[in-house]
Amino acid sequence: QVLVAESGGGLVQPGGSLRLSCVASGTIFRINDMAWYCQAPGKQREWVATVTVDGNTNYTLSVKGRFTIFRDSPGNAVYLQMNRLDPEDTAVYYCNMNLWSENRRGQVGEYVYWGQGTQVTVSS
Repeated sequence: QVLVAESGGGLVQPGGSLRLSCVASGTIFRINDMAWYCQAPGKQREWVATVTVDGNTNYTLSVKGRFTIFRDSPGNAVYLQMNRLDPEDTAVYYCNMNLWSENRRGQVGEYVYWGQGTQVTVSS
């Protein structure tokens, strides 16, 4: 079984910075893509950024140039450096990992795991 846990959220003033962290633990053979999503109040969960196993990155347009996603290779962690934060960035941020592990029945396969989310609030 795999656990994915985020940390680093909090309250920050507009223009400030935060760094979110996400660590996976358990029986993990390989981690493929790692990503961050966010969900603002009353809205659906949206994709923010992805980093591939090769280190390639992609961002949604609204965060390009402000956020940076990077992974701890060959570790099991992914980070989101968030700069020049705006009140529109207020949301719960979720970590998403696509990885090879084994389920409770011992079946090895490729699975997707989500963290429990960490709240980011941008307000003066």
